[in-house]
Amino acid sequence: MLGGSFPLFRVGGTLLQVHATFPLLLAFVGYQGWMSGGAAGAAFSVVFILLLFVCVVLHEFGHVAAARRYGIRTPTVTLSPIGGIAALERMPEKPSQEVVVALAGPAVTLAIAVVLFLGLGFGIDVEELTRSQAGVVHLVNRIAMANVALLVFNLIPAFPMDGGRVLRGLLSAWLGHARATLIAARIGQAIALVLAALGLLYDPLLMLVAAFVFLAAEAELRHSKRARSGRTATAGDVRITNLVSFTLDNSVAEAASMAAIA
Repeated sequence: MLGGSFPLFRVGGTLLQVHATFPLLLAFVGYQGWMSGGAAGAAFSVVFILLLFVCVVLHEFGHVAAARRYGIRTPTVTLSPIGGIAALERMPEKPSQEVVVALAGPAVTLAIAVVLFLGLGFGIDVEELTRSQAGVVHLVNRIAMANVALLVFNLIPAFPMDGGRVLRGLLSAWLGHARATLIAARIGQAIALVLAALGLLYDPLLMLVAAFVFLAAEAELRHSKRARSGRTATAGDVRITNLVSFTLDNSVAEAASMAAIA
């Protein structure tokens, strides 16, 4: 769970929550809309972001539904300014399962985009519509295009994004989980550095995404190492063999000396 999040509601045992920084995104987007189009522009921008994050929630619950097929619970889904995070209680054990769970979210995003484009109907004559209807068409079109962008972005092989998890799942089948995690994490961090450079040139938001990807990849790598060391350790590795007995007649100095020798 991300710190500083507040709950919204539960869906099938999964708590949907919003990070405390999410309202800052709405305020920023609303301000930009206001500067370009006044009150109407601010309202349009905020509604667009809220509807887009509805799509993000559906994307994350695609992961949740796929993970549930393999008996994996998802305690929380958290919305933050840079997207959604489905916190699975554990990762799938089989590489094929990880690929399915990773692709389930993008599959939902693709379905949303297709449905929206079909709903718009290609070749619609916006000029014949009233101003309010044209605004709705424009909003739906932007959401559809945004879902296409999210689909492409999520499939970039930058671990731990969806594309990176697909990459790890495919590599695990040949190299094993540990080696695949290392390779996927390093590739993800290399892509994060590229995103950071693009952010310096074009959009500062990319720098925030790059920082998240880089740090999340490092965290996944450390978690994998801890999990692997925990599986390989035996009871003999942690047993206590150098027991020292003291009596009530021993002085503190004697006890300290005996403990040091042991």
